[in-house]
Amino acid sequence: MAIQNIVVFPGSFDPITQGHVALVKRALPLFDKIIVAIGVNSQKKYLFSLEQRLEWLEETFQDEPKVEIAYYEKLTAHFCKASNAKYLLRGLRNASDFDYEKTISQLNAIVVAGLETVFLISEPQYSHISSTIVREIIRGGGDASPFIPEAIKIDL
Repeated sequence: MAIQNIVVFPGSFDPITQGHVALVKRALPLFDKIIVAIGVNSQKKYLFSLEQRLEWLEETFQDEPKVEIAYYEKLTAHFCKASNAKYLLRGLRNASDFDYEKTISQLNAIVVAGLETVFLISEPQYSHISSTIVREIIRGGGDASPFIPEAIKIDL
């Protein structure tokens, strides 16, 4: 069997946004498999349950055979190693994202030797969207539908 180019796209996906979906679709031609993985942090307060977020990811990518959905605890780099992924996928919306992600990428490469981070710059129509902002819209009773995939139905 040929060696696969596997990439992990980690995040909280609380909730998944149109920007996340666009990033995965742009990465599809680059990799044999994309593992969209929810990192579970027991210290973090989520708006949506892990089960709900996994369900949304499954629904969003159900027609993409190269996309696998997973979740993990502990270090992202260790999850990559356990998944035989040699790459991490990260999106960059702005210079602040770059500064933060560059540091994380360098640390991940130390934790797991050879783990490379691939950065894709957000398309302009998605560069203003973040899960944090979408959560605030939802908490405030606003319409978040322009920012999230159609598969997500939020009833608050």
